[in-house]
Amino acid sequence: MTETFTITPPDFLIHPGLRAVLAAVPAARLVGGCVRDALAGVEVHDIDLATPDAPQEVVRLLEQAGLRAIPTGIAHGTITAFVDGESIEITTLRRDVQTDGRHAVVAFTDDWRQDAARRDFTINAMSMTPDGTVFDYFGGADDLRAGVVRFVGEAALRIREDYLRILRYFRFFARYNPAMADPAATAAIAAERQGLAQLSAERVWSEMRRILEAASPDRALGLMQRLGVLAELLPEARLVSVDLLPADPVLRLAALLPQGRAPLNLSGAEAERLAALVLPALSEEASDDDLRRALADTAPEILIGRAWLAGSSPMLRVRIASMPVPVFPVQGRDLAQAGVQPGPEMGRMLRDLRAEWLRAGCLPDRAALLARVR
Repeated sequence: MTETFTITPPDFLIHPGLRAVLAAVPAARLVGGCVRDALAGVEVHDIDLATPDAPQEVVRLLEQAGLRAIPTGIAHGTITAFVDGESIEITTLRRDVQTDGRHAVVAFTDDWRQDAARRDFTINAMSMTPDGTVFDYFGGADDLRAGVVRFVGEAALRIREDYLRILRYFRFFARYNPAMADPAATAAIAAERQGLAQLSAERVWSEMRRILEAASPDRALGLMQRLGVLAELLPEARLVSVDLLPADPVLRLAALLPQGRAPLNLSGAEAERLAALVLPALSEEASDDDLRRALADTAPEILIGRAWLAGSSPMLRVRIASMPVPVFPVQGRDLAQAGVQPGPEMGRMLRDLRAEWLRAGCLPDRAALLARVR
C-alpha cells in the first residue's frame, strides 16, 4: 500500500535549471537522496529525477524545450540535461532482470513501485513531485523519523543484488546512529559478508571514506567488527575509538591501521599520508628547536595528525600549528655566487649546511650560513 503525503516544496525546487527540466519532462519526480534529505531537513546536494518516459522520449522532450540532452547512461536509461552550465540526471524507471552482486541487467518500466522496490533502503525509495507530494511505498518516512536503516523487502536479496549495499548500510548507520540496528539487516549482512570480496578496492574505499567521515562512526565500526565485516575488508585493523578525532577519513583509517598499510584503492597522496601519520609523534616535552626541526622535514598537518593519534595534549597541537614552518635559506645559486663550483662538492656542502642549520634549531639565516662557507 502506498503512503502518499504532501510537504511544503523544498527550497531547492526554485532553482531555474531544475524547474526548466521538470517543466520539460512533466511526468518526472525527484527520487532518492534528495527526497530523503528534504524530509530530514538537511541540505540537499545531489538531485536525481526519474520518469516513466523512455530514454528516447526524454531526449525528445528536453530538446523540444530547447535544453541540451546527452545520453550519458543510455543502457541504464539515464539522460543528462545540461542547463545554465549545470547537469541534472533523469533516469527511466527500471526493474532488475539479472544481477550478479556487482552489476545489474535492467528493463524499463512505467511502474513507480517496481522501480522503488529495487532500491537499497526504505529511506532512499521515496519519490516526490514538484508540488511536494511524496510517494512512500515501503515506510521510508517512518524509518527516517525513527533513524532506522532498513532494507527494502528481503535484506539478503537486496545484498546479493549488489554487495556494496553492505557498506552503504554502515554508511547510513553512521550518519543516523539509530538506537539499535535492524535485526533483519544485521542477520543478512553477517550471512552474506563474504560477497564483499567481489567488490573492487576502489568501491570499498569510496564507501569506507564516507563511513569514516561521519560525525561519530564508532558505533558503525563496532557493528562492522561484530558482524565480521571489518575483518573481511581490513584484516589487520584494530578497533579503536575514532569519534574524538577530526572527521578526516585518512587520519581515522590510520588509527585503525597502525601499520600504515591499507588493502584499499587509496590515491597516491592518501597512501603517502597514511604511511606518514603512523610514524612516532613528537614528545609533549619537545622544545621549540625540536618543533622547528620536525617542521623543516614534515608538513604541520602530519605532525598534528600524529599528535592526535598519540593522544597528546591539545597544547602540543596548538604549538605545532602556531610555529612558522622554517625554510632552509641557502640554495645552490647562493653557493655559486660564493665561488663554489657546481657538482658533487656543492651538493655535499648544501647537505652539511642544512645539517648544521637543523642542529642549530633552524635559526641561522642565509648570511650566517654563507659566512661559514666563506
